[in-house]
Amino acid sequence: MGRDAATSCGNVWREARLRAARYNDELNSQDGVADLIGCGRDAIRRIENGLNKVMPVDTAILLADLYHAPELKNYYCLHECPIGRNRPLSDDSIEIDRATVKLTQILRKETVQWFKHKLQDIAMDGEISDDELDEFDSIVDGLKEVSKVISEIEVIRDRRKAERVEK
Repeated sequence: MGRDAATSCGNVWREARLRAARYNDELNSQDGVADLIGCGRDAIRRIENGLNKVMPVDTAILLADLYHAPELKNYYCLHECPIGRNRPLSDDSIEIDRATVKLTQILRKETVQWFKHKLQDIAMDGEISDDELDEFDSIVDGLKEVSKVISEIEVIRDRRKAERVEK
């Protein structure tokens, strides 16, 4: 095994390329990827070895699309982008049954009613008082969980659309 292969084990970009190589032989090598997206082989090597200080966003999008791996866009936002690091996204690649269970657990009727009533109580006077801040934080945290599951469902949809294109 070469030095590059040893240092890039576990790298999500490399793993996605290798999965995608099953349907596109050009993705078996970093050179092939570089040719397909119009960048240098060194750029792909740096990405797969984790040597980039900041990966260009356009490169991340091109690779995610080329690899038919929409979860890489969320991965980029969560791990590379200084703004996205604090956003409620998921880079998990889960199946529809698991995402549905997660969402229905979060959106149980009593939980939604609690969110609704507490948010209305807090908003009634047009301000968030100091004594309401803890409950408001709980509401925001719960809504972040909903957003996170929604991002997982979006990845499932995008992955399914990409599979349809492959056929």
